[in-house]
Amino acid sequence: MIFTKSARLQQLPPYLFLELDRMKAEVRKKGVDIIDLGIGDPDLPTPKFIVERMLDSVQKAQYHRYPSSRGMLSFRKAAAEWYKKRFNLSFDPASEVVVLIGSKEGIAHFPFAFVDPGDVVLVTTPGYPVYNIGTLFSGGKTYYLPLIAENDFLPDLDSIPDDIRKRAKILWINYPNNPTAAVAPPEFFARVVHFAKENNIIVCHDNAYSEMTYDGYIAPSFLETAGAKEVGLEFHSLSKTYNMTGWRIGFAVGNPELIGPLAQVKSNMDSGQFEAVQEAGIAALESDQSCIRKMQEIYSERRDILVSGLQDLGLDTPVPKATFYIWTPVPKGYTSKDFSSLLLEQAGVVCTPGNGFGQSGEGYVRMALTVSKERLAEAVERFRQIL
Repeated sequence: MIFTKSARLQQLPPYLFLELDRMKAEVRKKGVDIIDLGIGDPDLPTPKFIVERMLDSVQKAQYHRYPSSRGMLSFRKAAAEWYKKRFNLSFDPASEVVVLIGSKEGIAHFPFAFVDPGDVVLVTTPGYPVYNIGTLFSGGKTYYLPLIAENDFLPDLDSIPDDIRKRAKILWINYPNNPTAAVAPPEFFARVVHFAKENNIIVCHDNAYSEMTYDGYIAPSFLETAGAKEVGLEFHSLSKTYNMTGWRIGFAVGNPELIGPLAQVKSNMDSGQFEAVQEAGIAALESDQSCIRKMQEIYSERRDILVSGLQDLGLDTPVPKATFYIWTPVPKGYTSKDFSSLLLEQAGVVCTPGNGFGQSGEGYVRMALTVSKERLAEAVERFRQIL
């Protein structure tokens, strides 16, 4: 038999991290001790008190049945209270919060609620690949907004042609940003709200890295901006904040007319997150947040080791205020792929070519601070030997 993949699958680019895994496997076969700075998966363990809540909850029979696709009301209340404490924003847990099986799931599902075939979705590039993938799976057309250093890695909304504005349904933004580590000032968010109202466009803000900040910087919520709740919603994840990537737990908050349709899509696509995991999430959200401060200290120290090492080697590497990514220009004469291949093959260090996040990422590589400071120092020494 001949099995033909659907057109939606055939139009997808190779998933970036699958290709990285293939390259790593080839080098590892040669016996190379690999230092992996490729994928943003925290190496730090989930805090013990969260694990203990899970161990207790998983034994409770009431959590062994189907959960609600919208999520436990107790989790939604904890998420709303966390937003109140963190951003001084109020949300109705019943109608303005939905639990997600990780924010990736919600990001991928959201376009199904509002995008019809032929509709346009505005996606920043370089960026998280799922913004584009969710668009394509829902039948939409992606219009890319380049993020370049000259604009502080903020999209130029004025550059969007009139015909694209008229067809656009959604604008995706993400600050603190993956992969560039850029942050957005309040005036940018104000421009986004004005743009959205003027053009009747939904704003989706991916705020997964809001708690991963340094040097006194405090990341805002897009929804703090005047009028933002009228036009959008915000996705949040416990993955990076509490080192819970494998747990798959996140949530979205915002306009109930956007949260409701997302929950409706989920009710037809999944059966919700295991409620024992949600209980663990409640423990995280209701904690004193000291685990976050410890995390910030660890990543800040790692950041300084890697950035100073790259700068000493002559790379014009900026010092990020947020995320656990280093977005560095490649040396003259190299493409993103050439430089990342050199580092892997000759130094045994995995980093991600910038163009894997979109063509506007050409000329950069992304390095994740997901190994110990000792291994980062070793990576810098390996770079020194080949550069």
